[in-house]
Order: sequence, then structure tokens, then C-alpha cells
Amino acid sequence: MAAWAEPDEDPAEGTREGGRRRWRWPAVALVIVLALGAGGYALFQKVRPYLHGSGCEVRAARDKMPLDLEQGANAATIAAVAFRKQLPERAAVIAYATAIQESHIRNLPGGDRDSVGMFQQRPSQGWGTPDKLRDPVQSTSKFFDALVKVKDYLDRDLHDAAQRVQRSADGRAYAQHESDGRLLARGFTGRDPAAVRCWYPPDKKTAPRRAEAIRELRRAFGSRLRVDPPQGQAASESVRVTSGRAGWAVASWAVTHAQVYGLAEVRYGGRRWNADEGHDGWAKDSGAPADRVIIR
Repeated sequence: MAAWAEPDEDPAEGTREGGRRRWRWPAVALVIVLALGAGGYALFQKVRPYLHGSGCEVRAARDKMPLDLEQGANAATIAAVAFRKQLPERAAVIAYATAIQESHIRNLPGGDRDSVGMFQQRPSQGWGTPDKLRDPVQSTSKFFDALVKVKDYLDRDLHDAAQRVQRSADGRAYAQHESDGRLLARGFTGRDPAAVRCWYPPDKKTAPRRAEAIRELRRAFGSRLRVDPPQGQAASESVRVTSGRAGWAVASWAVTHAQVYGLAEVRYGGRRWNADEGHDGWAKDSGAPADRVIIR
């Protein structure tokens, strides 16, 4: 009688037990894949804040515009000074278009001949001392002071109004930046809520200086901006606002200056921006008030 021998088992195919085949290697492989996946995800979460670098973005009216941190802070300052002087949005549009043409919204230490600052204003032409013109708040204030003296500036073409202030070699160049000026004005003056976001990696964080941030905030926006004093050991500042547009202008200023002053969080109007997740923008926050901006 012939005896049928059980064929040798391939370890990779498992073993028989009780008439059933147990599969070992696929199970082991699945465990390994899951472990690697969990480890990879944990690693990704650690390096994710570094992947985006640093920067800002304005999203308004279905358009968007990238800015670096300096440009974002300067753009927020322009809106703040316009708020302090109670100027219409059109004034901010003209200022943005002018600053884009003159300096790409950067606070330049020099320029053509003795020109300095965001608007490349010249001390020799009576604009002021170089130190004052390198101060974004003061240079913006001087620009608006000159702009409002232009007769019917709100009804003029943008390049015409800007040129009557700047008196540059070719005033027509300002016109090409009008659409970008409108986009920045919609975002930074608060017409479009939660339109401005900024981000930077953990190694670019700075020590908290909220008190200095609030002083600079009030210098830009003016004394009409009421700031409630911290109560006890409160780790945040509360900035009172009288309208949604003012609230989002203040919130945008805080976000764009967060890296400089070590601000960790901004809350307003049902939204929250967190420095650790800055690239994700504004998250929903049902506890964020509508009558004040919370800065931590």
C-alpha cells in the first residue's frame, strides 16, 4: 500500500492546525506596516511645522496673494494707520499700490538718491528725517497726510492720486498694482473676515512681549482703540472693538506681528489663530468673542 507523505510546509505559507491553515507572515507584515505608518505619521507631525517655512497669505474676493512676514506686518500697519485717521478703504488701496511699486511693501533702508522706507520718501524733499521715514507707522501717516490734501483724490484714477503725492519719474506705474491693492485692502481693513494668515517654524519663535505688542498696536491704530488691562495673572490681552471690520483689522495686525512679539494665539469673531498651526489659518472657535480681540 502506498503511503502518501505530507508535503513539506513552506514557512511563508503558514502551517496546518486542526484542518485550518494559519497565516503568520502576512499578519506579521501587516503589523510592521502599521507600525511604520504610525511612526511615519508621528515623524510627519513633528517636522510638519518646519515644512512650510515662514510667510503670510491674504485670501479675499476669491483671490490670494503671498507675502513674507515683513510685508505682512507692513501691510497690516497701513490698514491700522488708515483706521486711526478714519480714512475710506479707497485711501488704503492707493497706499498699497504705491508701496508695492516703491518697495514691494518692504521697509527699505535706502533707495534712489536719498529715498528711504516703504514709500521711498525723500528727506531732501521735506518728508522728514530718515529715522522717521524708516518707521512704517510714521511713513504711512505722512503718506496719508499728503494724500488727503490732493483735491478729489477719491474720484481720481489711482495712478493720478498716487503720483500727486509721490511725484515720481513715471506715475503710470502705480496703476498696474491697483488690483493687488484692492485685495490687500479687503483683507487687512477687515472687509473680508479671517482673510490673513501667517506662519513660521518653531525655531523662529521669539520670547513673548505682549506689552510691547499692545503699545505698538495702539501707536498704529490710535488711542481710540481701548485695551482692557490684564486681570490678575491673566496671560492674554483684550482689545475692545466697535465693529467687525475693526476687529479683523486688529486681529490681522496681531497675526502678522506674532513672530516679532512672540504672540501665541489670536481669537476673535468665532475664529482662532494659533502660532503652532499658523499655516492652517483660522480655526472655528465658538468661544471667541465678537466685541474684542483676545491676544495671548
